[in-house]
Amino acid sequence: MQKTDSPNRYVLIVPVRDEEDFLQNSLDCFVAQTILPVRCVIVDDGSSDATGATADRAAENYDWITVVHRADRGERKVGGGVVDAFYSGYDTLGDVEYDYVCKIDGDVTFGPTYFALLMEKFDADERLGGASGKVWNPVEGGLKEERINDEMVSGALNFWRRQCWQDTGGYVREVMWDGIMYHRARMSNWKTHSFRDEGLNIIHHRLMGSSYKSIYHGRLRWGRGQWFMGAHPLYIIASGVFRMQERPYVIGGFLIVCGYILAGLRRMPQYGDREFRQSLHRWQLKRLGLGWLTATGPSAGEG
Repeated sequence: MQKTDSPNRYVLIVPVRDEEDFLQNSLDCFVAQTILPVRCVIVDDGSSDATGATADRAAENYDWITVVHRADRGERKVGGGVVDAFYSGYDTLGDVEYDYVCKIDGDVTFGPTYFALLMEKFDADERLGGASGKVWNPVEGGLKEERINDEMVSGALNFWRRQCWQDTGGYVREVMWDGIMYHRARMSNWKTHSFRDEGLNIIHHRLMGSSYKSIYHGRLRWGRGQWFMGAHPLYIIASGVFRMQERPYVIGGFLIVCGYILAGLRRMPQYGDREFRQSLHRWQLKRLGLGWLTATGPSAGEG
């Protein structure tokens, strides 16, 4: 018997586009949770395959699942498009009462106690504002971890305390929406964390950044997104070297740096919050052991 009387109430918003190969497995995980969501909104973002039909069948079987169908805009639009789709679902919540909000991809799977265990982490720390488990990709012969700093929250499964969500203003409609969100959370004196706990493992069935055109295009886009967010150049160089150890080996990290440099040369726009960029630089340089390069003042989330 599934536990449904928990005092912790959460909602899932699931933006999907052309996910017919993955969505049903994700839905099976939602349904199997020991604590069910009070609402799950699947946003079919103009799919050309059977994604919408899969979502509609789930809504017919479970009264806590609803579906929003968006018109096809011609192609997958990452970053801002994902956030636009998210808000198409979020805006339907109306007077639903909840304590946590989760943006979750339609190509992930996880264990039946995932949300129960995650909310235990929040119960244990009143300053924890956003969290996830660690993400793993299927590879030949097993699973390989997507490396992510422990202070970051996975973009594949973004889970937020409602008060933290309100304090930070939610997602911006741009590439790096997830990075901006967890840095703004720390600026608001909330903690963020991705927990290394077997019960919180997330299986991401597509390699991060590979869902549009190609993984190479995705790495260039990653660099452009870092430029938009306002990342420090030294951090991008270090990040590029670090990511050279992941698929696609060497070239992937190189393309992240190239994307950042090209965005700068083209004078592409950046996130317009100077205080945010200064705080981000302090955090990034501190992680590189170069905190002495920054002006005096606390890093985001300190204090």
